[in-house]
Amino acid sequence: MSESAPQTAPDAAAAVIAELARRGLRIAVAESLTGGLVLAELTRIPGASAVVSGGVVAYDTAVKHSLLDVSAELLRREGAVHPEVAREMADGVRRALAVGGRPADVGVATTGVAGPSAQDGKPPGTVYVAVAIDDAVEALELHLPGDRGEVRAGTVDAAVRAVLARLGAQERGVR
Repeated sequence: MSESAPQTAPDAAAAVIAELARRGLRIAVAESLTGGLVLAELTRIPGASAVVSGGVVAYDTAVKHSLLDVSAELLRREGAVHPEVAREMADGVRRALAVGGRPADVGVATTGVAGPSAQDGKPPGTVYVAVAIDDAVEALELHLPGDRGEVRAGTVDAAVRAVLARLGAQERGVR
């Protein structure tokens, strides 16, 4: 599979953009293993500029701390491939990409191992996706099969779908 931007089922990304627009919300994206592919997936939808604040590719672990405010102790103790790292990235990117002093309403983050080698003792395909909305920050653990491109594409799809699911749960009052 190519390393170019994967395409999530078109309706998932479009549905996220439409729902954010309908509710007057903004989203910010923090990415590690996906290297900007989640942001590319969202911004391929016309009208995305009204709801997407931007993205941070925190590929280097130190950037997760310096720019996204992920705990240095957590990174030292657990490494970058951990659910709490994903949660802190999703929450931190909301503040890092504030517009007019207002943090983004939704933060989404990806961290994991695309391969071909293990990282932080985790095998390729180990991925965490987190979504932060209000005070609720949830992380999903994924074990994706395939080569580097397939793991990255699967992560993009999971991230977009996780945002859509959390937006729906938030609207229904589920935390």
